[in-house]
Amino acid sequence: MDRPTLSVVVPVLNDAIALEHTLPELARGLGPDHQLIVVDGGSTDDSREIAKRYTSTLITTAAGRGHQMNVGAALAQGDKLMFLHADTLLPSGGIKAAVTALDDAQWGRFDVRLSGAHWAFRVIERFISWRSRITGIATGDQAIFVRSDSFAMVGGYPTIPLMEDIALSKSLRAFGSPACLKASVLTSSRRWEINGIVRTVLLMWVLRAGYAMGVSPKLLARSYRSSASA
Repeated sequence: MDRPTLSVVVPVLNDAIALEHTLPELARGLGPDHQLIVVDGGSTDDSREIAKRYTSTLITTAAGRGHQMNVGAALAQGDKLMFLHADTLLPSGGIKAAVTALDDAQWGRFDVRLSGAHWAFRVIERFISWRSRITGIATGDQAIFVRSDSFAMVGGYPTIPLMEDIALSKSLRAFGSPACLKASVLTSSRRWEINGIVRTVLLMWVLRAGYAMGVSPKLLARSYRSSASA
């Protein structure tokens, strides 16, 4: 294979159930012209075995999404990068759309659609996409894509336990506003369904407000984990 145009990095930690659905679709969308990199954070389920079916670029490293994505980016051969969560599906034509957008923009993201059928998810997903379009901040669920040289210039993802996508977005805004693609990725609404829609929305607002006010990401991560397991 010639040098790929786009390298897609998927951080994984005990995501076997999601990967059974997302990796086949992703591999088909990438085809032979792009690179798939799976970075495992020490899974104890079948995540690694599933990933081996779809890519030869599989590495295990210390857990931590920001760290894992940086490790994956270091292995990337493409001059364009995409960071995709294990439970997120790209829209039809999403690879081509991202590559084309990066011909003009330094970075970008997709709109988002949540997998749940509840009407409240339609409100949440529209708000996420609208807020991102207004602020120029993207979440990891939106499949952030970026030119490799721009990613390197900002030092990659900060190795913090939470809000790494927010921090990266703020750094990348120095290069300009993101390309905001209207096509929507489909991401899991599982955390809202398990922990409650209203409770999860309020938790996310509190965490983002805390981060904006300078609260330590380590402290925010502890609050997130304790709230999610309560």
